[in-house]
Formats: sequence, structure tokens, C-alpha cells
Amino acid sequence: MDYTTSAVDKAGRKSNLSMFMVMLGFTFFSASMWVGQQLADGLDFQGFIQALLLGGLILAAYTGSLGYIGAESGLSLDMLARRSFGVKGSWLPSAMISLTQIGWFGVGLAMFAIPVAKEFLHLEVTPDVMPWQGYLLVAIAGILMTASAYFGIKSLTIISYIAVPAVAILGTAAMVMAVRQGDAGLVEQFAKGTKDLGVVAGAGLVVGSFVSGGTATPNFTRFAKNAKVGLWTTVIAFFVGNSLMFLFGAVSSIYVGGNDIFEVMLNLNLFYLAVFVLGLNIWTTNDNALYSAGLGLSNISGRSKKTMVLISGLIGTLAAVWLYWNFTGWLNVLNCTLPPVGIILVLSYFMNRKAYLEDQVPVREVNWFAVLGVVLGAVVANLVHWGFASVNGMVVAGVCYMAGYALGRK
Repeated sequence: MDYTTSAVDKAGRKSNLSMFMVMLGFTFFSASMWVGQQLADGLDFQGFIQALLLGGLILAAYTGSLGYIGAESGLSLDMLARRSFGVKGSWLPSAMISLTQIGWFGVGLAMFAIPVAKEFLHLEVTPDVMPWQGYLLVAIAGILMTASAYFGIKSLTIISYIAVPAVAILGTAAMVMAVRQGDAGLVEQFAKGTKDLGVVAGAGLVVGSFVSGGTATPNFTRFAKNAKVGLWTTVIAFFVGNSLMFLFGAVSSIYVGGNDIFEVMLNLNLFYLAVFVLGLNIWTTNDNALYSAGLGLSNISGRSKKTMVLISGLIGTLAAVWLYWNFTGWLNVLNCTLPPVGIILVLSYFMNRKAYLEDQVPVREVNWFAVLGVVLGAVVANLVHWGFASVNGMVVAGVCYMAGYALGRK
């Protein structure tokens, strides 16, 4: 059962271990390795750790809050949005999460297909040239990952049980091997090069790496046994999963000049394991992304989640190569638009917690203050280059929403 328009009941709740695996798999995001490379280029080892801790705390507080309300209410992001934004107002956050997640799904497919086409098939791949074999790899990966999202949380859980231990163990082993074969230790290697990135700026990269995807946290924690489980599985998963991805990217950068553990494993002559780890790592995030896109489009269209997953997967697969070369920058802009949505969901829930738990939240067509909060928050997050972009957007959105709430009570 998908629980697309209703709260997850007791029968639908999953074990603590299953939830932890799903949330860890969610955070195993290959694009976070790119951020790890940036952190390694700009910070020494001490600064790297400080940026991970500071950024991780902010990200954990945000996603943990969403994880808590998702687990306690049993509601998805879209059903929470219907209560805080209104029935038609919820179409805005649903459209935003669907667009970003379909975009990252497509980028993820290309992130798998392009390296494999280059290294395994020895093909030339450029922004202007993609051989048919590369498109075939995209299609195969797209079909498999769409299938796992189509079958819902049970399929996502199975993939996570396979992928999480494999990626964590093999990736960590490859990282240790790279360090041992290098001509300097990890701390010494980090110290090389121009270090021109501050800790706060580095923490901003950590937060920005997954704050948009993290907004979809309730879609998964609604299956947790209770609110505490939803909270701790989310917080620990984001600290452990994200930190591993950043470390993989950093080690790749300072030892082989790449930005992915795939390149480290190639350098260690572990080609088949490299393809295996790369594929699983992308799969765990891509099926979660497509699952969230399906829920969002279902809320807008009224069609079933499974139908919307198939449509989302088809769009993401067909556009994957183009998205990879052209749309990543735009996706990073869109990353700043989702945190305002998340903070409004959290504020609305805790300001009306009893009504949420009793399913008596007054539902309107559109809450214009919530909509305005997201628009203003997104503008501030993208244009104000001080502090943490996503936090700036959340503050503006929260103030706007609370002002509307106060006015509505008078």
C-alpha cells in the first residue's frame, strides 16, 4: 500500500533497522562527493572536519525536524503541505520537489552511464558526443531504478539493505587503500595546495549539498515506528552517510585528482567493484528521488503514485544526458527553493500539533502567506550571499508564514 493520500497506519510501519537503512541509502548521494572535492581543495584536514560538523549539525537539525513530524503524523511531504499550504497551495511545493528530484534522477543516471562508457567501453563522451552504447546504459539504469521506485517502500528497503553495507564497506576499504598507497598521510595530503575556503563557507557547501533532497525526508520517515525513531534514524543517517560521501570525494581529489570513489577504485585496479559501488550508490538515492517525485505529481494530478513514478522515470531517463551537461547549475539554484518549504511544514505542524494528530487541521484552498514565504525565501536564498543561503531562505519564509498565522488568529 502506498499511503499516497492518507497517514501510514501501524500495519504499514517498518522496523528500526529498515528505516535506518532506507535513510542511510537516501544520504548516499554521489553529487556529495563533488562537494567533498571542493572541501578538500579549499580546506586543511582540521577545517574539513570542522566544516563537516558545523554543516552536519545544521542539516541534521533541519532534516531531523522533518523526520520527526513525518514519523509522528505518518504523512508524506505532500500531505503535510496540503495542511500548511492549502489543497491547491500544496501544488507549489509538490511541483518544486518533483522537478528537482526528476532532475537529480536524470543527472544520477548519466553519472553512472558516462564513466562506465568511458572506462569500460572506451568510448569518447563529450557534451556534444554521446555514442548509442552510452544511451543504452542510461536506458537500462533508468528502467531498473524506476522499477524499484514503482514498487514503493518495500523495494526501496530491499535496495538499501543491499547497497548500504556494500557501498560503506567497499568504499571505505578503497579509501584506506588509497591513503596507504599515497606518498603522504591524510593530514599531510590535505595540507597541500591553495587553501582559500573558510570553515563557514565550507559548512555552507555541506548544507547545500543535500538540503533540497532532505526536504523530502517525511516521505520515508512516515514509515518509522514512532517520532523518536524518525528523528534518530534521520540525524544519524545524515551525519554518517553524508560524511562518508564527503570523505570519498575528498580522498579521490587529493590522491587521484578526481571527485568520486569510482576513480579511486579504478586507480587501485578494482574496475568491476568500482562499477558495482558506483551503480549501487546512485541507485539508493535515485529510487528515493523518483519515489518523492511520484508522490508530488500524484498530489497535483490526482493520478496514482505508481503512474506518476513511471512518467517521472521516463522523463528523467530521456533527458538524463542533457540534464547532466546543462541543468546541474539550475538544479543547484533550485536547491535553495526547497528549504523554505520544509521550515513552513515544521512550523505549521508544531504550531498546530494537536490538530494534526487528531486529523482536524482546517484545510483551505490556498494559504497565501505560506506561498509568499516560499517565494520570498527562495529569492533571498539565491540572492543574499551572506551566511548560509538555505538558512537565510528558511528564516524569511518562517517569518512570513508566522506573520500570516498571527493575522489569521486576530
